[in-house]
Amino acid sequence: MQISISSMSNLSIYEQIMNQIKDAIIKEKLLPGEMLPSIRNLAKDLQISVITTKRAYEELDKEGLIKSVAGKGFYVCEQNTDFLREKQSVMLENRFADVVRDSKKAGIPLVDILETITILYENSDY
Repeated sequence: MQISISSMSNLSIYEQIMNQIKDAIIKEKLLPGEMLPSIRNLAKDLQISVITTKRAYEELDKEGLIKSVAGKGFYVCEQNTDFLREKQSVMLENRFADVVRDSKKAGIPLVDILETITILYENSDY
């Protein structure tokens, strides 16, 4: 699994790590039972603080996506990927609602919004 940190992102570093791990779980790039890099190794590879990596792992653990095994490390949990996808869909709907509200305020027609989304989607590296 490759994690990359962007200094241009609006998200904090730990949130970027969390989102990329969640994405890898949804896309089955990380499978249940698979071991994650150690907190120290990930921090070293990304050249970030161990505290930042630890926070990302702790948050993922709280969400039930990964689990800590004492003395061994963190592992991907067995979970319902449909539930995780649904949770992400709700978050996207909220973000789209913000875009729609801001677009209406700015007088941008729906056709322009759809065209922009289509262009962004087609040119995305994901």
